[in-house]
Amino acid sequence: MQPVTTEDVSLPRRSRGGNALRRVMQQSGIVLVFLILVVLLAVLVPDFMTRGNVVGLLLSVTLTGTIAATMMLVLALGEVDLSVASTVAFAGVVASVAADSLGAPLGILIGVLAGGAVGFCNGVVVAKFGVNSLIATLAAMEIVRGLAYITSGGDAVMILAPGFFSLASYSFLGLSAPVWVMFACFVVFGIVLNYTVFGRDVLAIGGNVEAARLAGLPVDRIRILVFVLQGLLAGFAGTLLASRMGLGDPKTSIGLELGVISACVLGGVSLSGGIASISGVVVGVLIMGCVQDAMGLLNVPTFYQYLVRGGILLLAVLFDRWKTGRAASVIR
Repeated sequence: MQPVTTEDVSLPRRSRGGNALRRVMQQSGIVLVFLILVVLLAVLVPDFMTRGNVVGLLLSVTLTGTIAATMMLVLALGEVDLSVASTVAFAGVVASVAADSLGAPLGILIGVLAGGAVGFCNGVVVAKFGVNSLIATLAAMEIVRGLAYITSGGDAVMILAPGFFSLASYSFLGLSAPVWVMFACFVVFGIVLNYTVFGRDVLAIGGNVEAARLAGLPVDRIRILVFVLQGLLAGFAGTLLASRMGLGDPKTSIGLELGVISACVLGGVSLSGGIASISGVVVGVLIMGCVQDAMGLLNVPTFYQYLVRGGILLLAVLFDRWKTGRAASVIR
């Protein structure tokens, strides 16, 4: 019988230590990337860390961050929603028209409900008619943008109701209402994802929809509910945006959906479904905002900014593919 050496004993310990380090890197790697990025930008970009710029940066990511909180649920479900940008524009126009006719409170409510109606239609088409969410929401993107133009008559709708402006102009501790709304969405939907049966059901459906059906989960109902939540939040974000701008613009937020999806995927939300974390989404939103803000401070031409944003999206998708491949190899 061979004696057991200290090297033999230390091998499993090193293996356990390596696995633990690997898990920490997988879970916090994107946070490390964000911290390194902030340090580099603070050193290399003038005025990046000034209070005014940080406050402006947070305000600039409110639209992306607010909608990303529910896009996380849609992607975790294994679906995608490309209609959020059109929903933002449509809700803003509807809220503006309704506020001018019926007053600010009803205008805000109708704008949010308009977004919810878009989400409900998306959910029914995907869940009940079995249409791929990419195709369904791509069609919705065009239809809803068209409805925004029809509702506004082709031009921006000026808001005349004074109470409507106070929705976005309210501030607390130096931060405006849209920033606090974004923080609240992160907290609420983080709790929904991690501490509720609904959140666990969403992840289970995204991980394996057939197994979820066999387990008795109401797959169609949960799909519709997630799309409705996405629509309601996009509607609220559109109403807030209209309040900030003082008008409902049918041309606003074009391309927003790519920024939202990029932030989610960059934060570790899997395009294949079943994997999501709100902390990753927060970091993904902040990385996108920091890069955009730095390019603005450095006066990078708009054409190059498109290249950088597209490159970030491509890297995020490649990283997601790499993680999915590694997870599959571990299971095998």
